[in-house]
Amino acid sequence: MVKPAARREAATFFREEFGVSQQRACAMATLQRSTYAYRCQVTGRTEALRQRLRELAAERPRYGYRRLHVLLVREGHPVNHRRIHRLYREEGLAVRRRLRKRVCRGQRRPLLRADRLNHAWSMDFMGDTLSSSRTFRTLNIVDQYSRECLALEVDSSLPGQRVVRVLDRLAAERGLPEVLVIDNGPEFTGKTLDLWAYEHRVHLHFIQPGRPIQNAFVESFNGRFRDECLNQHWFTSLGDARAHIEAWRDDYNTRRPHSGLGHRTPIEFAGLTLGLRSPSAPAAPPALLTEALSVNLPATHLPA
Repeated sequence: MVKPAARREAATFFREEFGVSQQRACAMATLQRSTYAYRCQVTGRTEALRQRLRELAAERPRYGYRRLHVLLVREGHPVNHRRIHRLYREEGLAVRRRLRKRVCRGQRRPLLRADRLNHAWSMDFMGDTLSSSRTFRTLNIVDQYSRECLALEVDSSLPGQRVVRVLDRLAAERGLPEVLVIDNGPEFTGKTLDLWAYEHRVHLHFIQPGRPIQNAFVESFNGRFRDECLNQHWFTSLGDARAHIEAWRDDYNTRRPHSGLGHRTPIEFAGLTLGLRSPSAPAAPPALLTEALSVNLPATHLPA
């Protein structure tokens, strides 16, 4: 018997079976009488918190306890993350981790460091399958500074002309980047994108072949996108895939807390950088977040 709960049960057993006094039973179980008589006073609040934690975990099954804690704090629950971790384990809500094969480490190279909005964008492709076994691709574009997902283009084929069309649309909405960080795929190394970059004075930064870590921002986003969206849905058609993926992109930009941004959303961080606040971003109590999370923005992400 190590925990007080086990000793309390032993003392209760001694009293019921042998008819000894409470003092004698606690002495036999090596338990303080005050501990034996203690009863939790916050059971009602704990049950309400458990219920809300289960609801959030069911709504977002790939979120860990830290992100769920941020969401609870935003809703006005001034609760410590250690308590959320305890309830998270007791409810059996832990996310199953997918084991990865260990590989040898190569020589590390410094990544391109974005220090403002539209400084560097990262692009990459991903693929998935519809319920009819038909494959489709997605073009993922991420702003390295704010971590905002600028576009998730979905189609059965995405050649270089389609990539340029998406970039023209983003240029009309928010301007052009200074650098595009891309791999050596045929859509990126073709003449179409090269001519577009030359005409718009955008530098194409190609990573080394076989070194996806050099495009780490979009690779990290791809992992979250695969885990929280593609693996959670069974798409019946391209239209269904576009609708679900666009809804997830909006949720990622406006509601999902990002640990690299001080548990702010990309839209909130971009608004903070520009001295603005997006009307679509959820209102969060800053004092409550600062006190409960005890985190600060990284030095590279402080607004000018």
